[in-house]
Amino acid sequence: MDVGVVIVAAGSGKRMGSHRNKIWLPLAGKTILAHTVSLFATHPEVAEVVLVVSEQDYLEVEKWLRTEPYRVKLQRGGSERQYSVREGLSALSDNCTYVLVHDAARPFVTRDQISGIIHKVRADQATIMAVPVKDTIKVVGPTGIVESTPARESLWTVQTPQAFRLSLLREAHKKADQAGKLGTDDAMLVEWLGHSVSIIQGSYENIKITTPEDLWLGEEILRRRRERLER
Repeated sequence: MDVGVVIVAAGSGKRMGSHRNKIWLPLAGKTILAHTVSLFATHPEVAEVVLVVSEQDYLEVEKWLRTEPYRVKLQRGGSERQYSVREGLSALSDNCTYVLVHDAARPFVTRDQISGIIHKVRADQATIMAVPVKDTIKVVGPTGIVESTPARESLWTVQTPQAFRLSLLREAHKKADQAGKLGTDDAMLVEWLGHSVSIIQGSYENIKITTPEDLWLGEEILRRRRERLER
C-alpha cells in the first residue's frame, strides 16, 4: 500500500465556545477525534496515518493513542493550518506515493468515499472532495455593496479529504514557504503551482463540526446511518 493520510487536529474550540479543542467533544459515545482517526487508521487502503496536533493537546493525544489498537504517528503542528500540514507531510515515510489530507473535525466521511478519492488521485494526481453550493452566492465589496453574482452551477463547497501525489504536494508547500504564500487549503497551493485539480462529488453529510449546532446535526447524521443499517 502506498497511501498515507495527514489528519489535521491542531485547531482550537473558539467558534465552538469550548475551553478546549473541539476534537475532544463527545459524539455518539466517542470523541470527534476517535471517530475520525479510526476511519482512516482501519481503512484497508491506507498504509499510514499522521495525526498533527497542537502543543497543548500533544500529551493528552499521546496518552489516548496508547489505548487504541491501531498505529498512528503523532506530530506537533504549526501556527497556521498550512504549517501543520507541512509538518504532517514531513512525517510520512518514503513508502507513500499518495497522501490524503483531512480535517479531524470531519468525522462523517465514509469508507467508500475514502476509497473513491484514492482511486481518483491515482489517475489525476490532485483531486478534492466537494459538493455543489445550494444557495445563490454574492460577491460583496468592502462598502457592503454587491459587486457580482457568480453562476451557481460553477460553485462548489470544498470538503476533505483532499488527495495528491505526495511529491506534488510537498513541492507546492515548499514553493509556498519560499514565496510567503499562505493558502486556505492544500488544493489552493497546488493550483498556484500551476497544476490542475479535479473534483470528486462528496456528500452534504460530510460536515465540519465548527459550532454547537453542528454537534446536534452530527448526532442526527449518525442516528440516520444506524437506522439505514438496521433496515
